[in-house]
Amino acid sequence: MNPPDKKPYVEYLNAVLPRPRPRAGAPLALDLFAGCGGLALGFEVAGFRTIGFEMDADACRTYNKNLHGECRQVFLEPGQDLADGPDIIIGGPPCQPFSVGGLQEGSKDSRNGFPVFIDAVTRYRPRLALFENVRGMLYANKPYLEKIIAQLERLGYHVEEKLHNAGHYGTPQRRERLVVVAHKGGWEFPKSEPFGYTAGDAIGDMLGSLPENPKFLTASMDTYVAKYERASKCARPRDLHLDQSSRTVTCRNLNGATGDMLRVRLEDGRRRRLTVREGARLQSFPDWFEFEGAEGSQYNQVGNAVPPLLAWALGRAVARYLDLSDSERAVSRRAGRQLALLEHA
Repeated sequence: MNPPDKKPYVEYLNAVLPRPRPRAGAPLALDLFAGCGGLALGFEVAGFRTIGFEMDADACRTYNKNLHGECRQVFLEPGQDLADGPDIIIGGPPCQPFSVGGLQEGSKDSRNGFPVFIDAVTRYRPRLALFENVRGMLYANKPYLEKIIAQLERLGYHVEEKLHNAGHYGTPQRRERLVVVAHKGGWEFPKSEPFGYTAGDAIGDMLGSLPENPKFLTASMDTYVAKYERASKCARPRDLHLDQSSRTVTCRNLNGATGDMLRVRLEDGRRRRLTVREGARLQSFPDWFEFEGAEGSQYNQVGNAVPPLLAWALGRAVARYLDLSDSERAVSRRAGRQLALLEHA
């Protein structure tokens, strides 16, 4: 489907991300730290079989409810047997150790999942390995990123990294994620497209009526938000502006009563918190995708996910890479590692 046609966002989303049904014998992707399956959804639509590994029970149930791949509830540790013969390994190791919004303790943080990811690549030697993480890995934690890259290179892989803005792949938010790919030569990142979808395109049809049990900001919360915005010198209130793409959707701004909360302002002046489905739309989950667990858990699953439209673009690029013959790969192999950072939107 050609994005410049600029089909209505919801129509486009539900058309390009139907419930996937990978063919028997399709390449197998091991999805580490799988969450609710945002990355796996994009890869299944691109033609991969998936097996997910995730410690959160609700996220596993969501994955298994919506996807054809199996999600196994497990606390991942180095040395575990995962599955036989994966073609690729993908994943999103927990980002909190590297987020610019956190303490940035990196490799010292107990939640650091990269030893598990490197161990899995070492044990299974897939044809390609891909992980995504926050842009904070490029700054205070850049030395640790370089260490990860060096480990992958010692395993015989070429490694390339690129900062992707999910808005350039159809997602109606300004979400930047670092994607690192270890390959054997001939890899090409997906090309971005000028989609230009806005928050209004994503959820405008849902604002004409109130959701069940709407969560309005109280007077004291409005006062707190005003104080927060003055202290932060916000040039424009941090409400969700329907004429532009959303700021990054996170667990914190979906599931927390803070000054940074994502909220919509109604015509009568009241402001309310986003619903789970509205957050999912901003993350590019199609409407057929249903979330399991209590509301707070669902918010966290949405905020933690890889936007499926970005995942779909990456999945198609990986599928093209796997289709290369050995001779084509030898011709197109590029020596060394290239750093290609996307210009900020």
